Amino acid sequence: MKTLKDVPCGQTITVVKINGTGPVKRRIMDMGITKGTEISVNKLAPLGDPMELTVRGYSLSLRKADAEMIEVE
Repeated sequence: MKTLKDVPCGQTITVVKINGTGPVKRRIMDMGITKGTEISVNKLAPLGDPMELTVRGYSLSLRKADAEMIEVE
């Protein structure tokens, strides 16, 4: 399955599933990333980590380690 980490800049995707457990999963969900949410990938930092996303109308920076837990289509 494709993860958010693999999505190139400029694409808009939809969240299918959030992997992980406990506080990490809860933190991702508290940021507004839930099943069915559309996410736009805006920028990547010069070294590739973190990535800047648009989620529910606001900008969010997310580390690639966390982005790897989010399955998208």
